Amino acid sequence: MTDSPRRVLVVCTGNSCRSVMGEALINQLGKGRYVAFSAGSKPLGRINPGAIETLRRHGFDPGEPVSQSWDEYADQPFDLVITVCDSAGAETCPAFPGQYERKHWSTPDPSHVEGTEAEKIAAFDEAFAMLRRRVESELL
Repeated sequence: MTDSPRRVLVVCTGNSCRSVMGEALINQLGKGRYVAFSAGSKPLGRINPGAIETLRRHGFDPGEPVSQSWDEYADQPFDLVITVCDSAGAETCPAFPGQYERKHWSTPDPSHVEGTEAEKIAAFDEAFAMLRRRVESELL
């Protein structure tokens, strides 16, 4: 048995919203049992401000996330790779070294919701709540 934390990569196409929230949730709720990173197949190169605001609103430190390619992690081993958007879930991930478990947590993209400010906030809160439930039920 090892005391090393399990390494997790959270993947979404743009790596600007859901994967960033998933990374923060896993790192903070995992309390040292996990170390999470996030990346995208086609990163936007920027983090959606709604993701940062949502994490803060729910008492989570967003850290300083960076929208980056999953190629940045191609030579690193992971215990678990989680896709959080359906398009990334359908893509073939790069081969990471070693054996790892793969999960798909389908989560609607709140950044594409149009409507009032309250409706946009509600969409981010819903995505956050879905991701939090998955972390709590499947990882903790």
